[in-house]
Amino acid sequence: MASDTGRKLIEVDAFPFEFVSRLAERESWRKEIHRPIYHVHKWWAKRLGSVFRGALLGSVLPEQADLEREFYRPRASVPVSVFDPFMGSGTTVGEAHKLGFIALGQDINPVAAESVRIALGEMSRQNLQRAFDELTETIGAELRGFYASTDSHGRACDVLYYFWVMQTPCIACSQPVPLFSSYTFARNAYPHRKPQTKIVCPACGAIGDGLHGARNAACGSCGLEFDPESAPARGQHATCQCCQTTFSIIASIAASKRRPTYRLYAKLVLTQDGNKEYLAATEEDANLYSQCSRQLGEHSSRSSIRLPSLRLEAGRNTSQAMSYGFREWRDFFNDRQLLALGLLQSAIARISDGPSRDALLTLFSGALEFNNMFASYKGEGTGAVRHMFSHHILKPERTPIEANLWGTPKSSGSFSTLYKSRLLRALQYRDMPTEIEGASGDARRQCSRAFSGKVSKGLPTTPVLELGKIYLGCGDSSLTELPSESIDLVVTDPPFFDNVHYSELADFFYAWQQLVPRGFIGSVGTTRSALEVQDTAAADFTDKLQAVLAEMHRVLKPDALLVFSYHHSRNDGWIAVARAIIAAGFVVVNSQPVKAEMSVAAPKSQAKEPIQLDILLVCRKNPGDGRPPSRTDARESASRKIARLEEAGFRLSANDRRVVLFGQLLTTIRTLADADSITGVLNLAVEMPERRLSDSIGGTETRSDAMMLFGPDT
Repeated sequence: MASDTGRKLIEVDAFPFEFVSRLAERESWRKEIHRPIYHVHKWWAKRLGSVFRGALLGSVLPEQADLEREFYRPRASVPVSVFDPFMGSGTTVGEAHKLGFIALGQDINPVAAESVRIALGEMSRQNLQRAFDELTETIGAELRGFYASTDSHGRACDVLYYFWVMQTPCIACSQPVPLFSSYTFARNAYPHRKPQTKIVCPACGAIGDGLHGARNAACGSCGLEFDPESAPARGQHATCQCCQTTFSIIASIAASKRRPTYRLYAKLVLTQDGNKEYLAATEEDANLYSQCSRQLGEHSSRSSIRLPSLRLEAGRNTSQAMSYGFREWRDFFNDRQLLALGLLQSAIARISDGPSRDALLTLFSGALEFNNMFASYKGEGTGAVRHMFSHHILKPERTPIEANLWGTPKSSGSFSTLYKSRLLRALQYRDMPTEIEGASGDARRQCSRAFSGKVSKGLPTTPVLELGKIYLGCGDSSLTELPSESIDLVVTDPPFFDNVHYSELADFFYAWQQLVPRGFIGSVGTTRSALEVQDTAAADFTDKLQAVLAEMHRVLKPDALLVFSYHHSRNDGWIAVARAIIAAGFVVVNSQPVKAEMSVAAPKSQAKEPIQLDILLVCRKNPGDGRPPSRTDARESASRKIARLEEAGFRLSANDRRVVLFGQLLTTIRTLADADSITGVLNLAVEMPERRLSDSIGGTETRSDAMMLFGPDT
């Protein structure tokens, strides 16, 4: 494969992106089941393994190859080196390793780099289970005591979840105002099938039953009749129940000069016979929490546990939390959570087996997103805890849920349940990697060897690489120590310039990780870097992406491919990436549309015209075929690709059609002047209604319309 210098399958229109997209769509609904190896720890914008396996194979197979057959063929190790400079959760690295390639990856963020090191590195199931069992018998037993209670019959039970409400002082009378937006605090994930709800009485705090959508309720304890949806908080304002003053929540928090307080009002317990029961919080519950607060103070004074000291910094994804008075990352947790997390991390850090310790520390870090005061309750019928990053921003939760950190057999988001669903599932996949197959269902075929577990910390500085090994680095990918012209293929997924700023959110995990340095995790500092390719300004994004791509130009062999996924709804996003590609010395020889992440994923579900496709941009240093395609050629190619996707059953939005068009237009660009010249084309395409855009791409427009949209051929 490495010696064939002819055109590759991914470079030609025959690349079967419909086949890849069908697999990707099925994978997207249960990514953590189909490829658990990339879900050991939280990372953002995780791409689909089916897409990257297809892209990798398409980049080494000759243009006449049958990808559907080759996709499932077992492969021996081959001396083909694949590098991902934006490795994120490690999808490219893992898929390349499964195909027998020499996989190399780097990420500027240590949280990402460390999670990949753990997921793909050395790990013994026997040693890991032994370490977990020891934790269960020691710190696990202690932590379970923090969530002990009694049920409605006075019998001992475990608390699954505590329910809290944020409070802020009324600006008129200073009385604490609970920021309920509804007194209905629990409902089924499918309310039209199971309309029963749980309601808290605003007068006495009793827990009662209700129905989804009902606007009247009567408390069975004090007799109060009330509207469950008429609660103090409405949007950014709240109304005091004492003096009826309506005030700005942000203004009240700012005046108090601290983060809001919280009041415990309910709990969901697991009874001894395995049933769940919603109950009002009691004095017993308040006393247990106070005991945890006292223990936290004692441990802190003795320095027997370590707690985060890293502060938040202003940024696009942190500003909302900071406006609510959250200044340090430890502010995201209540006293019981800080105590339990501090004790658990300290216990894990004492494990003697290094790989098991590091794996469990990574699992501990992953549990943080479910065990903080920004998590909320999804209800029955699904995983109960909605993690804090469901909105891709640090959105303060006014009615947070506090989960049982160690967990029970029916817990969601706990350390013990994540051990099974993340670590053990990843270990099983490492031993027996599978691929989705068939037209429907969850059929999977084993067609790759087990992961070797051989991971080298640091990128190689010589061209001699070991077969079956993975090389990982953490740092700026615009300046690597890789030898020039040493890499056979670069496949990656760069960040989008105006989307989630990863380091702003990754600091939430790093604040705890840095307390126990290991691997790529240091003891000081932040994951933020001025070199991160993540900017709101298109020009800055272009410059940083260009610098990384220029480094890829240096390390790639002369006839090697650069392939990366991209999509954007705005024309400046496409101009930015076009300029970066050309300035780095590459040209786009083709683009292939493929299914992106799950269609209902946030923030796609909220978009009017969601983009459900990624575009694989296929680039070369030297295209070798002379004159580039004309804009008419690009239009016709885009039209055929859209038709193929629709014939395969994919329903495309107007933005989906636009990204196919935009990706194909990039094949016409050879200079920076060319890149700038398509600005008007992209502007017009963005402004066109969906029907007219579809018609014009489909070839039914008049010649004058085509000239307006694409300009004259050159």
